[in-house]
Amino acid sequence: MPHRVAVLALDGLLPFELGIPARIFGRSLDPAPGNRGGKLYEVVTCSVRPPGPVRTDSDYAILVEHGPEALATADTVVIPASYELGPVIEEGRLTDELAAALALIRPGTRMVSICTGSYVLAAAGYLDGRPATTHWSSADHFQRLFPQVRVDPDVLFIDDGDVLTSAGVAAGIDLCLHLVRRDHGSAVANEIARRTVVPPHRDGGQAQYIHRPVPEPQFATTTAARAWALGRLDRPILLRDMARQESMSVRTFTRRFREEVGVSPGQWLTQQRVERARHLLESSDLSIDQVARDAGFGTATSLRQHLQAALGVPPTVYRRTFRRASADTP
Repeated sequence: MPHRVAVLALDGLLPFELGIPARIFGRSLDPAPGNRGGKLYEVVTCSVRPPGPVRTDSDYAILVEHGPEALATADTVVIPASYELGPVIEEGRLTDELAAALALIRPGTRMVSICTGSYVLAAAGYLDGRPATTHWSSADHFQRLFPQVRVDPDVLFIDDGDVLTSAGVAAGIDLCLHLVRRDHGSAVANEIARRTVVPPHRDGGQAQYIHRPVPEPQFATTTAARAWALGRLDRPILLRDMARQESMSVRTFTRRFREEVGVSPGQWLTQQRVERARHLLESSDLSIDQVARDAGFGTATSLRQHLQAALGVPPTVYRRTFRRASADTP
């Protein structure tokens, strides 16, 4: 019998994410000679209510033909994100309706979330004491609401055996392909990736998609030093030179800098150079060596080390991911 996947459609769902399991699992075919072309998964979509319409975050509803009883027959349950989770995302607790539906799930069923669907798993207790991820923009809130969960905001997905969580939106594709690979091997996963026209595996994690500008305090005593440093990132910058811009001792400058920015001057400089390198890789045809010099890293080796540490990918992979298409270039 095919592995049965139940996708829980909640009001306010994102149609794109709802369709990921059906696309990835539903198109995975058995390569074995005796059953070639047979479906490896059976995908059903269900609601917490009797069959009927479920609201989306768009201007249309989706007619769901299965009620919560489908959860009781599932081998894997997938919970996509929703923008109408109410107390789940506000207070970290399930509604009575949702709790009753989840109670139908058999022990040992594999639980999967896409994006902020992780809030449902956490509120239901599935993530207590476990590592998990969610969309990077929700990671801080998620961690505050569920301190018992070990949140990692930088990865695309986390496989913790019978409970798996993915980052935002397209990371659901990565996770579903990973499950196909885990269940049936790389050949099957690679074939469905080809048919879906997506990479079978993406390098790096969410870190490469997160823009982290350093906030500027409204009233600051190190603003001039930071402005001075930003204007010469391609040159060596010493701590004493930054302190001199504010007429402070190095010790006083370092202390005030940390108070205002939250990191040391050296860490801040590295962050700014990484941001400069990202901009150059995305928007220019400069060689990796030239990007390294212009961003202040000096050598391509140093640039690779810092980008790998900050983003999880080397410069060439980052450029390939975010490079502007030639047709978009004026």
